[in-house]
Amino acid sequence: MNDVITVTSFLGVAAVALGMVLTPGPNMMYLVSRSITQGRRAGIVSLGGVALGFLIYLTATSLGLAAVFVAVPELYLTVKLAGAAYLAWLAFKTLRPGGTSVFEPHPLAADSPRRLFTMGLMTNLLNPKAALMYLSLIPQFIHPDAGHVALQGFLLGAVQILISMTVNLTLVLAAGTVALFLTKRPAWLRLQRYLMGTVLGALAVKLATDRAPTAAS
Repeated sequence: MNDVITVTSFLGVAAVALGMVLTPGPNMMYLVSRSITQGRRAGIVSLGGVALGFLIYLTATSLGLAAVFVAVPELYLTVKLAGAAYLAWLAFKTLRPGGTSVFEPHPLAADSPRRLFTMGLMTNLLNPKAALMYLSLIPQFIHPDAGHVALQGFLLGAVQILISMTVNLTLVLAAGTVALFLTKRPAWLRLQRYLMGTVLGALAVKLATDRAPTAAS
């Protein structure tokens, strides 16, 4: 793998992916809500749909980027600034007061496994966080000069999917316990928001000021 992607790219995508998945969004809210109201099995089935959504995004963007970045390398500046702006927006959204906890979901009616899987898929496909992850953030860690652009995209996307699935599966399995814990300790909820908002803000500044985001380490 080191001949295709650098350690810097691997760690960069891992950091961005972890910051993104720990920021409350449609996927997390749907999975936690299902797990609390319908049980862990429902959460796991829903997570399968979310995973398929990531694979669809990964395939489409990796194959497209292989052609676009070779033909128009100037797009890197636009991609870099768009990704930095999005991370900055997420940081602001995370840090601003008055946000609701993802662990306080509204009750949901029970659904069949097929519908749970489909809803997980659609929730992810319609999730702007997922789209921008592949279109604006992961591409910044691809090195066109090293070749194998599509393969780099698939490998870095696989890193993101692995981290996202691991974190979300943990949330699915622990949703009920965590919800009870945070309900009794609101200070922990504020600490989580401040920590993740700071991390996302720092990543946004780094991406915006890095003169060579795709340079090999």
